[in-house]
Amino acid sequence: MPNVVATQARNVGPIKLFPIEASVTKRSSFALTRTPARTTYCGESGLSAVLPISTSIEAIMSDVVNIPRTVVKPKTERPRLHKVLLVNDDFTPRAFVVTVLKVEFRLGEEQAGHVMMTAHRKGVCVVSVYPKDVAETKAARATEAGRLKGFPLQFTTEPDD
Repeated sequence: MPNVVATQARNVGPIKLFPIEASVTKRSSFALTRTPARTTYCGESGLSAVLPISTSIEAIMSDVVNIPRTVVKPKTERPRLHKVLLVNDDFTPRAFVVTVLKVEFRLGEEQAGHVMMTAHRKGVCVVSVYPKDVAETKAARATEAGRLKGFPLQFTTEPDD
């Protein structure tokens, strides 16, 4: 008897016999069981093949074309970053500037002092870099904190290159 495949839909109708080439069309996860008389190949689709032991799976699958599955992931563009700048003035106390930097930008005592002194010496200093909306919010809140205490403390933003 030539190599044939017995197929049966689950719990439906009689078994039909087809040549192997006509019924095995795609590779799926499978279980392979060997017995002394035959090899049984079962796939997810409910197909099973009863073959002589001499027939290998590689021979059965030689005509199968595997098309690799490609997953297209949309690439989201990273948001443009903006620098928050501390602008020096001659009226805001240094201790208040350090306090605002610690509270609003979560800098440590030493880092806040360093940023404040750099702005004092050079006139302006980059405090931190954030996405545009976060940078504008932090600059506005820090400027407002100075305004509430009566100081001309000013923070600005500009695009990061």
